[in-house]
Amino acid sequence: MKQRLRTATRRRFAAIATVGVVLAAAPVATPVPVQAAEQNLILNGGFEDGLANWFVNNGNANDSATLSTTTDAHSGAGAALVTNRTTTGSGPMQDLSGKVQAGQTYTLSARIKYENPNSPGTKQFFATMHYGGGTYTNLVSTVATRGQWAQFSGTFTIPAGQGVSTARLFFETPWTSTPSSEPNLHLMDFTLDDVSVTGAPPPPAPSKTIEVVGKLPGEHNPLIGHKFGADGFGFVHDGRVYMYLTNDTQGYAPDPVTGISPQINYGDINRITVISSEDLVNWTDHGEVQVAGPNGVAPFTNNSWAPGMARQVVAGEEKFFLYYANGGGSSNVITGGSPLGPWVSERTSTLINGGTPGAEDVAWKFDPAPLVDDDGEEYLYFGGGPASTSMPPAERFNNPKNLRAIALGDDMVSTEGSAVVVDAPVAFEAGHVFKREGRYYFSYSSHFGGNDFGGNQTPLPGYPGAGQIGYMISDDPMSWPKETYAGVLFPNQSQFFGAGTGGNNHQSVFEFEGRFYFTYHAPTLNKRINGNTTQGYRSPHLQELTFNPDGTIQQVVGTYAGVEQVRNFDPFRVFEAETLGWSKGIATAKVDGGSAQFGAEAPNLVVRDVDDGDWTGLSSVDFGDAGARSVTAKLRALAAGARIEVRLDDPAGPVVGTIPAGTPTTEWAEVTAELEGVSGVHDVYFSYHGPAGEDLFEIDSWSFAATGTQPELPVTATVQARCLAGKAYVAVQARNDHDAPVDIALETAYGTRSFPDVAPDANAYQAFGTRATSVAAGSATVRVTGSVDGEDVTTVRTVAHPGVDCTG
Repeated sequence: MKQRLRTATRRRFAAIATVGVVLAAAPVATPVPVQAAEQNLILNGGFEDGLANWFVNNGNANDSATLSTTTDAHSGAGAALVTNRTTTGSGPMQDLSGKVQAGQTYTLSARIKYENPNSPGTKQFFATMHYGGGTYTNLVSTVATRGQWAQFSGTFTIPAGQGVSTARLFFETPWTSTPSSEPNLHLMDFTLDDVSVTGAPPPPAPSKTIEVVGKLPGEHNPLIGHKFGADGFGFVHDGRVYMYLTNDTQGYAPDPVTGISPQINYGDINRITVISSEDLVNWTDHGEVQVAGPNGVAPFTNNSWAPGMARQVVAGEEKFFLYYANGGGSSNVITGGSPLGPWVSERTSTLINGGTPGAEDVAWKFDPAPLVDDDGEEYLYFGGGPASTSMPPAERFNNPKNLRAIALGDDMVSTEGSAVVVDAPVAFEAGHVFKREGRYYFSYSSHFGGNDFGGNQTPLPGYPGAGQIGYMISDDPMSWPKETYAGVLFPNQSQFFGAGTGGNNHQSVFEFEGRFYFTYHAPTLNKRINGNTTQGYRSPHLQELTFNPDGTIQQVVGTYAGVEQVRNFDPFRVFEAETLGWSKGIATAKVDGGSAQFGAEAPNLVVRDVDDGDWTGLSSVDFGDAGARSVTAKLRALAAGARIEVRLDDPAGPVVGTIPAGTPTTEWAEVTAELEGVSGVHDVYFSYHGPAGEDLFEIDSWSFAATGTQPELPVTATVQARCLAGKAYVAVQARNDHDAPVDIALETAYGTRSFPDVAPDANAYQAFGTRATSVAAGSATVRVTGSVDGEDVTTVRTVAHPGVDCTG
């Protein structure tokens, strides 16, 4: 195994993901150990599916090439052709993150060929692993003869201490810093085919499901208890608040024994989490947007931190713009057709970077926060990090001048003019602007001192302390002299939530229905998982923002109580099951198809990883004076005998209805249960029960039916499991209690039978054979269709039955 070293081009800072240079061990000649169930970790290694799973290595800003398919293959119908390389690091790459393991040995093989008549007669090629940052290790090499296929064949062992969270394999010629000086020697086109890496299969992903109750019933902070999220940016559109969050959950990997995760690694985060609410207490999980990385909307970026959102009409079309930090070195933007996407990148390079006029002295060109003013003008605020060393120490501490404001172009994906300095006292990061009564408010997070800010200095009177949120007030969105400083908006969160909750913070302010709200984060969920020692996984919080008569802000107090619910929850509609006031032990996941509540273009999530004793809850659900007669769940049963109990006002409150999940199936079904005594306003809990140690079901949506909203057809339905000649069968009977004929359909996991025109007081009956000696507890569905007062009506009854064993 050979090694090579590249120079890291980014400066290392403690508060952002670091870029280091780590060399692998000396050449390894260790034989391949015996591997159980080895598998090929490369997808589409023969390029028979075109370029699926392959991309051009973009480890550095200068890396660039054209990757296409060719029929000139070593085997099969296709291979990959690499042309127009700009560096000797621009070759074809595949992401092996989560597949390879430190300390394991793998076998690599591939075929490679070059044909440039002006190139040397032979040329060395490397298969190289990029572990992130400046860590590159050459794994296997081969010497190719011009015009002939050469073969990579060898083994490599990943060092035991090597981080593999961003492991990516690519193929290239030996690295040189100035390949363009001799392009025929270094930058010839080449073809790749038949790539495989075999070895131990990837380990199962650690469960990210949070089993504790992280958001306590009755409390409104943190906003969600089933996942993490930081740097919340609140955005209001069409009566909903959307919150865009840094996806702290991405690196969360709790030990299955201790439940404790390693410290958060910001360098792994390349997705943004989105949640939304219409009442500020019940939040719908919309999942994650894959923003950066090889499979991201903007694959030329690596990270997605500290999002910001804006809406604007561009060339007559309503668009939504999601800004984000690409690590500490730059910021970018992607464009959506709604607050939930779908998302595209209108840019091929970052929006804010070292070439942005006026930003040359900004150490961290991140934390982009947009503002669309009342007059339609657009602005972006960004920046942070250490002050320039050319400044006197006291000024570096008190007025580091590390934040910027710049005008955006009308397209919202470009900038205009030069960035101007925001002279925020003791500034560190997280600049954000909102407008109220014609005045602009700039809030930001203060720094923690140290050598980056002039060493041991004394803050000027009234300036923020470490890790606090300060603010300024101005009449001009592009003018922020230090004289506009107005005070501390929010002390460090540890002042309110205690040990383990300190550290950086990031805020936004939004107006919703005439009130202003302040977002911030704190590792409170992390604290509830494993005590006062937290690992930096942050959760979104919300408090109301109030103002003094002179327009200054009353200092915010962080609480678990959070904000008041602005309206009661409407249950008489189809709504997503991942709408959560509180929860215990569940997770969410995206599934195919659009959302029943938010439309076909919106992502659809389900509640999953549901175990016996887990629950989800909704706050202040308004059933009205008439009340609700039934509840319907769209679910997929995974365990026999599982059920959902509907409870009021407490996770252990009275049961007002029970939904039987039915027989395990691969299909989704709507299951309805009658409710008793449900009227007025209540907290509602869905309590999940079934066999211990099994996943019970996945749930897509809920809907309640109001009493009196639709007439029902009277029917008496029964179902029994019985034995006949040693075999089990399920007998279903439905009696028409209506005064006119009806159509009846009997549905079970073992068959369906329809009965047209069943007369009043007559029965529809069917015994469904199972061909088995036993049957588990389950349910049958009786669907009755008829007419009431001239209106076509369908009534559905779901009836549970016990299991039966016919072997005794």
